[in-house]
Amino acid sequence: MTEPSGETAPEAVPPADRPGPAAERDAEDKPGTAGRPGADDGAATPEEPGTTEHPGAAEAPDENPDPAGTPGADGEPESARKPDPAEEPETAEEPDTDEPVADAEARAGADAEPVAGFGDGSEAGTDTAAGTGDAGDTDTAAAPSDAQAELAAQRELRAKIAARKAEKGGPLASGAKLSGTAADLLAAVRAVEGGTASGSTLYEAPEPAPRRPDSEAAPAMTVRPPAPQRPAAPAPGTTAAVREVLAEGGAPEALAGPVAAALGEGAAAVLREDPWQLLAVAGVRPEQADGFARALLGPACGPGDPRRTVALTVWLLERAAVQGHTALEIQAVRAGLAGHAVPDPDEAVETAVSEAAVLVFQEEETAQEPEDDEGAGDTAEEAAAPGAEQEPAAPVLLGLDRYALAEESLADGLARLVRTATADTWEGGELERAAGAHGLVLHTGGEASRAEPVALAAAARERGLRTLVAVHTDSGRRDAGADAVTVAALLTGAAGPGRDEDGAFALDLLVVLDAPQLDVETGAMLVESLPDGCRLVLSGDPEVLGAPGAGRVFADVLAARVCPRIASRVPDPGPLGELVSGIGVGELNQVEAPGKEIVIVPVRDAGEAVHRAVQLVADSVPRAIGVPSEQTQVVTVGHGGSAGTRALNAALKQRLNPGPGRFGGYDPGDRVAYAPAPGRTVTGTVLSADAEGLRLRCGDDEVLVPRERVEPALRHGWALTAHQAAGARWPAVVVVLPGDAAGGLSRPWVYTAFGRAERHLSVVHGVDQALARAVAEGVAPERTTRLRPLLEGLLAPEEQ
Repeated sequence: MTEPSGETAPEAVPPADRPGPAAERDAEDKPGTAGRPGADDGAATPEEPGTTEHPGAAEAPDENPDPAGTPGADGEPESARKPDPAEEPETAEEPDTDEPVADAEARAGADAEPVAGFGDGSEAGTDTAAGTGDAGDTDTAAAPSDAQAELAAQRELRAKIAARKAEKGGPLASGAKLSGTAADLLAAVRAVEGGTASGSTLYEAPEPAPRRPDSEAAPAMTVRPPAPQRPAAPAPGTTAAVREVLAEGGAPEALAGPVAAALGEGAAAVLREDPWQLLAVAGVRPEQADGFARALLGPACGPGDPRRTVALTVWLLERAAVQGHTALEIQAVRAGLAGHAVPDPDEAVETAVSEAAVLVFQEEETAQEPEDDEGAGDTAEEAAAPGAEQEPAAPVLLGLDRYALAEESLADGLARLVRTATADTWEGGELERAAGAHGLVLHTGGEASRAEPVALAAAARERGLRTLVAVHTDSGRRDAGADAVTVAALLTGAAGPGRDEDGAFALDLLVVLDAPQLDVETGAMLVESLPDGCRLVLSGDPEVLGAPGAGRVFADVLAARVCPRIASRVPDPGPLGELVSGIGVGELNQVEAPGKEIVIVPVRDAGEAVHRAVQLVADSVPRAIGVPSEQTQVVTVGHGGSAGTRALNAALKQRLNPGPGRFGGYDPGDRVAYAPAPGRTVTGTVLSADAEGLRLRCGDDEVLVPRERVEPALRHGWALTAHQAAGARWPAVVVVLPGDAAGGLSRPWVYTAFGRAERHLSVVHGVDQALARAVAEGVAPERTTRLRPLLEGLLAPEEQ
């Protein structure tokens, strides 16, 4: 399996009254298991790996665990078990096999689960509560609101469509007899697909009003924003009105708050008019929304209902964003719609575009200059010759306005920094000289290379420049200097230099470490907050897992080649550095570890993997390595399964901090992972609880988790996924690889997981040769983004 969607947000504790079997929430389909003979089940210490010569090697004493070489070096065949057909994907974002993003890795968002208890595709409403009043009256003012005006326009459009269908006596042909803005947009889409026009022409005409009431506020992101405020909770009247509509449709009342927050004021009226807007809530599946719509609308709705097809198109793109994409090829969206029984996917896409629910793009190809002048004329003549093969046109993409705006804002902001920086001559190393001469510089390297941009920041301060270092996690601040801050704290105003009246930071140089963890929306906010003339240095390891949110900012800027790229020559030291460096180039090398830096513990199945992981954290690593349990982190492939984070955290809590979980499932002393925002994970320890919520110790700070946020945003944190652990390091790390985790392995995953260890790495190994194959061949799926061509169009002619 691939790492499950939304894993960066801690898992919600399932409520006791939630219907549905536990297997539907927790189980994951995994392709198979692999066993390893010869492991001593009762021992409590790290073992040396099995080899073909010693398939039953005994484990070493706790006080002297044997170092190991290559994990999975033996040649034993991988066995498989049949997946349980009752198992369901653990989160709502887990891709289905019939969708265009089936093989993409999930990155960001809350760890939402499929909403249980309604709308499974059968007729809904058999147990609905009586609710005949107008749910929209509770919060609607006398004057028409934006939502009401928008709904009236939608009703008018649907009436016209119905009239045209009646005139033809049958289904309306795709795009037939459209007029006005809808016809102009449809013509533009077809021109883009036919190659006669660029996607940028779509922006020459005024855009229709956004489909969602709150979309009009999005363009404010193009201005340097003030510190973002947490959205206000929906009014009680709005939530009560939504609750009535949900009851009529047989949907769980627990969705009232999320629906009201997603759809805003007038949410009840919006939902009653367009029940498929329920898909705007994370965790709701199309079949559930279909059942809800049938209960409200009866036979008036069908699979080709324009409201359904538009909502499904938006849902597919939102789902792709959770997988890391900022856009999807139009054919992939059509295929996804066909997989959800939409009778005419082409017409569905055209309708979504005409209603401005989605945007269409086709980036213009940037001309590449020849490597040298010699032979350039021949190349041009060959290209113009009849029958010469032409380069394929850029694909037509569909995207949501929020990600389109973020990518364009980020590209414009980076171009502004490049053009407004004043070149200066700085003495020093290669990185210092590049930073002095350019407004944007990229720096790549492993963990040891982090010292170089930190030294650059110190030298800039000595020159009198206002300088700041920003990192991804609190633990990343340890080696970044006392003044380093997290990106999240900088953007919220909790740390950093503050903002001027224009919303810009008082900075001359910003150094961002862990830059691969920047998603496109965070990157846009950060760059738009920098003043003209400020220098920006993005530093990170391009081999690690990408950002938890949509986009791949660091990789796209690297690929665009629009600024200096400085590759560090500082190697990561010791056996751990040698092992991880080899993984980065696709080699799982045998490494000598005389100081017990690397230990392999072979296991036969997932149950044994959990048992051995607990032994390592609680006994073996503290005694033999000298690292206490509270400084040892367990990393595994996913949340579900018999050796996922849920199972491991339950076993580790029972051993390390047993208790009844009297504070919403947590006790003082529990290690937790908290998601203050989608895509961002903070680790900490439970201190206490009171009427306001749960109090945590996260690094040097005390954090209050409000009572209503404990369930959706908190999970135990002795065990994390690699995506959650990215950007942080611990003295000791135990990586758990049970046999059924083989499908979730890739080279970036292994590189990231193994690289979290500073002094000691134990690998609980049950995947046999799958680990070596993943390192050699397991390249993570590419994300579909637009930032690279946007940057090339803005800067390539000047910076090549």
